[in-house]
Amino acid sequence: MNLLSVNQLSKSYGDKVLFKNINFGINYGDKVALIAKNGSGKSTLFKILQGQEIADSGDVVFRKELRISFLSQEPELNETHTILEAIYAGDSEMVKTAIDYTRLVETHYANPTEKTENQLDILTNKMNDLEAWNVETQIMLVCSNLGLDDTTQIVSTLSGGQKKRLALAQVILNEPDLLIMDEPTNHLDVTVIEWLEDYLRSYKKSILLVTHDRYFLDEVCDKIIEIDNYSMHEYKGNFQYYMEKKAERMMIEASELDKAKNLYKRELEWVRKQPRARTTKSKSRVDAFVDVEAKARKKSVDKKIELSVKVERIGSKIIEVTKLQKAFGDKKILDPFSYTFIKGEKIGIVGPNGIGKSTFINMLQGIEPPDAGKVSVGDTIVFGYYSQKGIQVADDKRVIEVVKDIAEFIPLANGTSLSASALLTRFNFAPEVQYGHVSKLSGGERRRLYLLTVLVRNPNFLILDEPTNDLDIVTLQTLEEFLLDFQGCVLIVSHDRYFLDRLVDHVFAFEGNGVVKDFPGNYSEYRQWKFDSEDELEELEREAKKQKTLEAKVEEVAKPVLETPVLTEKKKRSYKEEKELEGLESELPELEKKKTDIENKLASGLTDANEIEKLSSQFSFILKSIDEKTMRWLELQD
Repeated sequence: MNLLSVNQLSKSYGDKVLFKNINFGINYGDKVALIAKNGSGKSTLFKILQGQEIADSGDVVFRKELRISFLSQEPELNETHTILEAIYAGDSEMVKTAIDYTRLVETHYANPTEKTENQLDILTNKMNDLEAWNVETQIMLVCSNLGLDDTTQIVSTLSGGQKKRLALAQVILNEPDLLIMDEPTNHLDVTVIEWLEDYLRSYKKSILLVTHDRYFLDEVCDKIIEIDNYSMHEYKGNFQYYMEKKAERMMIEASELDKAKNLYKRELEWVRKQPRARTTKSKSRVDAFVDVEAKARKKSVDKKIELSVKVERIGSKIIEVTKLQKAFGDKKILDPFSYTFIKGEKIGIVGPNGIGKSTFINMLQGIEPPDAGKVSVGDTIVFGYYSQKGIQVADDKRVIEVVKDIAEFIPLANGTSLSASALLTRFNFAPEVQYGHVSKLSGGERRRLYLLTVLVRNPNFLILDEPTNDLDIVTLQTLEEFLLDFQGCVLIVSHDRYFLDRLVDHVFAFEGNGVVKDFPGNYSEYRQWKFDSEDELEELEREAKKQKTLEAKVEEVAKPVLETPVLTEKKKRSYKEEKELEGLESELPELEKKKTDIENKLASGLTDANEIEKLSSQFSFILKSIDEKTMRWLELQD
């Protein structure tokens, strides 16, 4: 069943073409990832699907009565709401139906009419269809899994990451037929990402998402669509399959481009030799030449970013951290921590949001003072800090001016230097973009420009705080290659498991209450070790519990022996008591069944007040009988 069809869609901004005549569709149950380089129109396409932007040509067709939810990178929320109020104000049909039902019940009890009774029948059926009877429980469960435990918090007091999780809670509770999400894992810690993976993997409806998280993509999606060179390409498979098939496509396109250029040379020579008066046959060949020329002039589009900036020499002393301590009130960040950095190591910093990772890297750079302890930085160390805040420049500043403010010419690793414009070209900023304003850049392009401004300072100690947010996969792969060969030290704060696994030698795991675990291995190895440790701890706790129970039983058995030298025989039940026990064993299951039947009736949406009162009275009587008969059964058993 087709839910969405995009037909011959095109969009440009002035001379900048995003995509031309793209086509794709989404069927029921499809889980699709959209991939494209920064600035290729991913977010614009999503805005067109939402109706926030208008395409230059083509059309978007949604199936009638389709329920759709959108998760944008910057969700719009009412700042005065609490978290719970924001969820109730969302688009969830389940939540809205539950609210309508509650209000109608109150209205009907106050002034019962045939009209409200009919409306209650309709809403009762709808509540059953949407399974909305336990809506409060579902809301609390989703909020808890997303780390929004205090639903009384005001939206204006939430961090950017908390607002993203609140918006995520809204769309999840909507349970739409088509869920469209733009970078859903940004600002989420790994525990939440893994929960979201599990949820979306088992989601039976359709998903379209933009993500740079390659593990997440592999776990959730079964189809990839890519905007490349203004066109759309489709791959039915996971990320690894996409990489293989894209490489094959690029090889074929390169071969076809070479053939077109050779044919163009031959046809150009023929055209130049032809007289002015041409036959019909030669005219058709000239017309075909126009198509050949267009193909031959097509540029190779797989332009990779080149990272080859110089790295300042690094001395023997790098950074020594000695008994570092930090706390905010009762919340401990470090208690205490010591470490000596060595040349060339790459360390991942992981832990839940708000646990103190950013505070730690700020203390290393002298931005944040410690409560106790010392950070000693070597004389040759040049920090390069890529923060979550991103680039901080005026929007009316031109892109090339941002780089020129640092240096007109930038030294490279091979001893040569490049002009600011040439370096921007290596970072995939075309000349027309370089002389445009920063405000015109996409979110990913701004992050790429920021990365460039960090690297042109020739650092030898790189600190990257969530570097993968908003960067496209091509840029991430290039950054990974650069960091693998980087001769200095690298500290990476990230929730991108793929990025960490590829790069880091060991992990600083912030585990809470000031504890930092220095784990020798990559992130996935740390997670596996943690799971194994937790399993082992649970097993030890189970064994301890068994041992405690056994000791209690031994003590109970030994107690009569110690207290009385003569053991008394256990009293036998009389014939009358045996019959009573048999009767109780048949009566209790029947009472439990009646109790369940009444519970189901009460939860079915009854509107007759007399009937509800009658059932409630029966329920209380049965509950009391069960308690009394259960106690008597236990007495007879003993």
